Amino acid sequence: MSTPDEHLQKWRLILGAKADPDGEVEMGEKLQGMSNTLDALYDSEKKGGLGNSVPNVNRWLGDIRRYFPRSVVQIMQRDALERLGLNRMLLEPELLAAVEPDVHLVGTLLSLAKILPDRSRETARQLVRQVTQELEKRLRQPLLQAIRGSLHRAARTRRPRPGDIDWRQTILKNLKHYQPKYKSIIPAELRGYARRQQQLRHLILLIDQSGSMAESVVHAGVLSCIMASLRSIQTQVIAFDTNVVDLTEHLTDPVDLLFATQLGGGTDINRALTYVEPLVSRPRDTIIVLLSDLFEGGNISEMFRRIARLQATGLQFICLLALSDEGAGAYDHGHAQQLGQMGIPTFAATPDQFPEIMAAAIQRESLGRFLK
Repeated sequence: MSTPDEHLQKWRLILGAKADPDGEVEMGEKLQGMSNTLDALYDSEKKGGLGNSVPNVNRWLGDIRRYFPRSVVQIMQRDALERLGLNRMLLEPELLAAVEPDVHLVGTLLSLAKILPDRSRETARQLVRQVTQELEKRLRQPLLQAIRGSLHRAARTRRPRPGDIDWRQTILKNLKHYQPKYKSIIPAELRGYARRQQQLRHLILLIDQSGSMAESVVHAGVLSCIMASLRSIQTQVIAFDTNVVDLTEHLTDPVDLLFATQLGGGTDINRALTYVEPLVSRPRDTIIVLLSDLFEGGNISEMFRRIARLQATGLQFICLLALSDEGAGAYDHGHAQQLGQMGIPTFAATPDQFPEIMAAAIQRESLGRFLK
């Protein structure tokens, strides 16, 4: 149970130094250090407390890592970037080396990629690689298991060709038809697989690389590289703002893929769909995932006509408003509602939900359970 002094100290940390101008609350060395780091960031009268000096910021980054757990450090770093305008400081390699990497910081780095000086570029890549490796470790097995399992189930058939019979499953299914007289099982039902070429799915991931989608872009980059490692999935990644760039050649390395994006531009979904439309050769085996907040800056009516035309071919069209642990931020509700009325699942998802979404899409199941 907290003592009265501990209660005062907690409130002193919450309210800042200006709440105790005479220093009446006794603070030990550690608590005073915590207070100083908090005041440097959150005391509006000390908004320039960190200054423009790399050593000052570097020292502050070290202090917050000393006093606070990693989750809090990441929040404070994010607040420092937003409140104190420290984005330009990330151009310094010694500062990059001091930060606690997370998805938000990677998004900021990617938005600065064009102006990163040579001396900072390798440090930035190392930081991005650390984050992508952590994400891959968390997401790889659930995603691969979900996709392989769904392909396995989708490929089953009760009328397999002789070379495609799954004898183990056929025997298990027909044990009830065992004939003691003949010491044999009558295979009343065959179980097996369709031909392998019928299992191939074509996934086209359309990524909106406008600045507001930064966290989603990072997650999508890692997930698409994992899917590209599967032979049974033909994965293509198309990034767009007001221009369109095919990133498929970078699917062997998520760091290369992410640095090939250009975060911060406008949005022209219709132009991206124009590029994608000729890529669809097998509509029934094709899944298009549009990752966008739907703030379309291009031809809106043509965008919806093109989506309807693609949908009419029999492919599956899914719109993810965000791929983030924090859910959807701002998005165009009118456009989202119109897509929903067209029968297109439109929702935000977390990266951990993505494997289940892909498994359901491969089996052409309803995605209604993901809608909120």
